[in-house]
Amino acid sequence: MAYPATKPKNIRKPQRPGRFTGLTRTLWFLFGGGVLGLILYILAVSVNFLNLFGRMPNLKTLENPKSELASEIYSADGVLMGKYFRENRTPVDYEDLPQNLIDALIATEDVRFEGHSGIDFKGLFAIPYYVATGRSRGSSTLTQQLAKVLFRTRGDLNDGTLNDVPGLRMLIIKTKEWIMAVRLERSYTKREIMRMYLNTNDFGSNAFGINVAAKTFFNKSPKNLTLEESALMVGVLNAPSRYSPVQNPERAKVRRNWVLYQMRKYNYITPEEHALAAAKPIVLHYSVENSNKGIAPYFRAEVSKALLQWAKETDHDLYADGLKIYTTVDSRMQKYAESAVAEHMRQQQKLFDAHWKGQLPWRDENGRIIPNFLQTSIKRTERYRSLDNRFDGNKDSINYYLKKKYKMMVFSWKGEKEVLMSPLDSLAYYKRYLHAGFMAMNPLNGQIKAWVGGTNFKYFKYDHVKQGKRQPGSTFKPIVYTAAIDQGYSPCYQRPDIATTFPAVAGRAPYTPKNFEGGFSGRTFTLRQALARSMNSITAWLVQKLGPETVVSYAKRLGITSPIEAVPAVGFGSSDVSIYELSGAYSTFVNKGVWTAPMMVTRIEDKNGNVLREFVPQTREALSEETAYLMTYMLQAATTEQGGTSVILKTGFKFPYEIGAKTGTTSNYSDAWFMGVTPDLVCGMWVGGEDRSIHFRNGSYGQGARAALPIYGLFMRKVYADKSIGVSTSPFPKPEQPLSIEIDCSKYYGGQRDTIPYDQKLNQTDLQDIDEEDI
Repeated sequence: MAYPATKPKNIRKPQRPGRFTGLTRTLWFLFGGGVLGLILYILAVSVNFLNLFGRMPNLKTLENPKSELASEIYSADGVLMGKYFRENRTPVDYEDLPQNLIDALIATEDVRFEGHSGIDFKGLFAIPYYVATGRSRGSSTLTQQLAKVLFRTRGDLNDGTLNDVPGLRMLIIKTKEWIMAVRLERSYTKREIMRMYLNTNDFGSNAFGINVAAKTFFNKSPKNLTLEESALMVGVLNAPSRYSPVQNPERAKVRRNWVLYQMRKYNYITPEEHALAAAKPIVLHYSVENSNKGIAPYFRAEVSKALLQWAKETDHDLYADGLKIYTTVDSRMQKYAESAVAEHMRQQQKLFDAHWKGQLPWRDENGRIIPNFLQTSIKRTERYRSLDNRFDGNKDSINYYLKKKYKMMVFSWKGEKEVLMSPLDSLAYYKRYLHAGFMAMNPLNGQIKAWVGGTNFKYFKYDHVKQGKRQPGSTFKPIVYTAAIDQGYSPCYQRPDIATTFPAVAGRAPYTPKNFEGGFSGRTFTLRQALARSMNSITAWLVQKLGPETVVSYAKRLGITSPIEAVPAVGFGSSDVSIYELSGAYSTFVNKGVWTAPMMVTRIEDKNGNVLREFVPQTREALSEETAYLMTYMLQAATTEQGGTSVILKTGFKFPYEIGAKTGTTSNYSDAWFMGVTPDLVCGMWVGGEDRSIHFRNGSYGQGARAALPIYGLFMRKVYADKSIGVSTSPFPKPEQPLSIEIDCSKYYGGQRDTIPYDQKLNQTDLQDIDEEDI
């Protein structure tokens, strides 16, 4: 066969198998280079090459990703009292998550959740199509969203050089979220990722995590959420404010029904279930947790002060570490204490308002109106300081805004009410309110069982148990009598009711204390009778005999830490003390002479239940056992002796048990006190105005037996009735050794009991009337 001499021009040489054309070679080069570039880029981001991209979470953080957990505070009987938090979050186990909640989340946010490894490439590659058709679509998986929240990729980690370059910031952020999502998928199971996601995210209304969200919106646990409630919660996640069922109920319902539609679309629910759930209205039981709510808010605020100091010393975060704090408070006693204070103070306020109707209650010692009282008082407020800074001290501008009226919510005993008031109006309104403090503690171990620092924590933050200190009046007298007993005086020692004068010293005028009634009877009384009647004349004589310095020393022995002046009036409570201190002092009498510091917390645990610290009572020997018992015997006279200032506990409240008691009233009735003592419970309480110049004008209303004692009666009535508490009704235990002195003083009465003075009859009658009205 002959071949042509020349090759035809239109015939090409066949390519060898496996050889690349120029175009193919270029495409492969670009693709390979792109992949290599992408790998290098991801590697550079992951190691923060030259600090261009910002930090990445380290492996330790990945193994233990941390979100803020609220610390919980519990009562001694296991009731959750409240929380400390910046983000209110309490985790829940996967087993407690309802399936309809998980299904709703997957159907709405990440339908291929079970199949991908952190990045949904199908959804990612579909984005250009949706963009081209003008539709918005996200591609972040649940794992990527979790990474964003856990590691704060859009905040804390954006500190690289390129993060501020327009267009690059979001690319870098997304890259980090992809990397962390893949790492999370390698480190955790799908169940663990789902649990972390639902425990971490913000549902709005200061509810972080599904556990708190279910409680906030529906007052139930997550496992009890219905289908439509689960759909609502998943819908809220997309934009907590926009889809808030509280702020935007219609928008929230539309979003909820879209979630239900997605569940039907992906066959998680039937069309019938979808139609039924979508037709239902949104029904909420909405309540946002905050420091104003919960059990014993004043107590929790005081505990937080000690906890913050402990946390600082031990490198813990009270507001984020999920600690468990176990306290001494009994939730039942706390409830009864809060109820007793509210019940009595509601009635006291009614009396006070009627007492000063049409008049200004801020008066000086002579009963005259204090000029410019409100103008002076408002200068101590935060509002005034803010205006002063804002207007650089310009009085006209400051006064304009102090007198400008605003809509505001105010406290009242009939409930919150909206009013139109200026700051000065508001100040005048609140200055007319009486306040109270109450504390109960077990004297045998120091454990505080109830703490009511005021009448309403939301409106009156100031704590009147420990923070507030006022003159204790005659509730300080038992300290004088303790010193006397310790110095050899017997409860039966007799002394006439006559004047005792302290001579002038260093420019101080002579001082002659008068009795409550204003004069002296000249009759003879035992020390026990004198304490029962709270007689100033015999107390003054004891202070003169013992010396004010001795009284001060005994106050310190009994745990009073506030400064006490060694002056003649020391025995009448002239120096300010707190309910907290005085309750500890009285507890020494019951605890066989051993002073025990009031105790608030028993232990602290971490989020896993490991004990971080246990607390034990702080004690010291203060008195002999005999002296301590004699004082409990002396204090009982106030409830058993005719003329005793606290006989209403027997005649009115009809308590058949041994109770020691002491009332206290200060000058002009500015402060009303009462101390109640039983074998395993010591209670202290105070009632008065915010300012000492605001008070009742006579003893019929302002004395301790009238203004403070009924709180104790109301409280103990409920405590005694609640047999689950098991408070002691036994007599005060006597010392193991026989007493060295005689305590039966009946032979000194001449076979005749004293009659009740007129003022005591009036007091008891009035208290009886209040008791019948209120209870």
